[in-house]
Amino acid sequence: MKRAIFQRFAFIIALAIILSCGIFGVAISNIILVRSEESMLYTVRVADHGLDYSGDLKEQVDLLRNVRGNESTRFTIIDMDGEVIADSDVEDSSTMENHLDREEVKEALKSGIGYSIRKSETLNISMLYVAALSESGDFILRIAVPFSGMEQYIGILVPAILASISITLVVSLVLANRFSRSVTRPLLEIADEMQKLKDENPEFHFDLYQYEEMNVIADTTLQMSKAVKESMDRIEFEKLIRQEFFSNASHELKTPLTSIRGYIELLQNNMATDENMKKEFLSRIKLEADNMTNLINDILMISRLETKEAEVVMSEVRISPLLQEVCRTLEPLAQKCQVSIRTNCKPLSMSANMQQIRELFSNLITNAVKYNKPGGKVEITVTSEAKEMVIMVADTGVGIAEEDIPRIFERFYRVDKGRSKRVGGTGLGLSIVKHIVNYYDGSIKVESKLGEGSKFTIHLPLKRDSSK
Repeated sequence: MKRAIFQRFAFIIALAIILSCGIFGVAISNIILVRSEESMLYTVRVADHGLDYSGDLKEQVDLLRNVRGNESTRFTIIDMDGEVIADSDVEDSSTMENHLDREEVKEALKSGIGYSIRKSETLNISMLYVAALSESGDFILRIAVPFSGMEQYIGILVPAILASISITLVVSLVLANRFSRSVTRPLLEIADEMQKLKDENPEFHFDLYQYEEMNVIADTTLQMSKAVKESMDRIEFEKLIRQEFFSNASHELKTPLTSIRGYIELLQNNMATDENMKKEFLSRIKLEADNMTNLINDILMISRLETKEAEVVMSEVRISPLLQEVCRTLEPLAQKCQVSIRTNCKPLSMSANMQQIRELFSNLITNAVKYNKPGGKVEITVTSEAKEMVIMVADTGVGIAEEDIPRIFERFYRVDKGRSKRVGGTGLGLSIVKHIVNYYDGSIKVESKLGEGSKFTIHLPLKRDSSK
């Protein structure tokens, strides 16, 4: 890249120098022509004032030519009809052609002054002609000098031009080299820093570069590395969560299986001495099987919510009737725990899957009842704000320690393991609640104090974005 930048930069500079020299040459040539024309016109005017048109004009033009410095200058006097009266280069002017068709003569007759450049037929060299009407008005005085434009100054200009081109080119190449280095060096440094991505905990250090675009690349690299690190940390965290989940799920499934197997072995070994004991063993086997079924169903529901791959049937769910149905289902549990349930539900409906909203209410209220105190209360309030449904479930139960609140939505996480075993459950209730809330792009907030109770506040959009 450095070589390519240098070559292109050098090419542009060389092209600019060549064009500049060409333009300079044209400009100098024009300046030389104008200065020559002005000088010759001045000479014509001076000669016009010094000539005696009533005397011997041939002798006078010869004298003008013999003046020091005018040796190469040709003087010609022409009458108004184009006939040559006298010429410094020709002894007998009568032998010369009529000059009325000469460009400089035609312009002089028309405007008083005429110029032209052409090859002289007499001398066979390129000449510059300047003609002007004499003040007497009866003659045209013409002067001619050899003129080759810049060619006569080549010997002087070429060395100077070559020297200036050489100096300019050397300076330009040095600048091109520095410029290419200033562009490629930051890129190489950024590339070297990027190699640190192979390290376990890379730390990047970028200088403040003179080109803002390089600083943008450096900042973008830092942001990308930060995003990659966060992504890797998230993957590692999810890996640990997944491992913990499988471990907990295996443990939770193993426990009821162990109990079922134990009761079956007791029955097989005729340890149940009467029918009542057999019925009790069978009842416990059924209870443990139900627990396993509930656990598997909860695990499957979390999996479906996480992947969002399962086909979910949406409908308009009327919240108040659904909430009353869930509360009626939990009434036996509330009576057993000596807890009262009160509801205050605004008549609302939302676009959702009925089973998911039922699970959300059921898990929240079940937890509020189970982790309450005898004589405690559970209050469920459903209102609306803007385009959202707001669900508040408050209880007067045992509460949650502040350090445990960030983890209560983790799968199988139990705040009080002893109490959790006594009240039962799969340990996935609040995790399911969190997944359902995320599924509908909602939010959940927890407020709790030990010994005073807890309050869960959920915001769910009444209309789910169909593009998600």
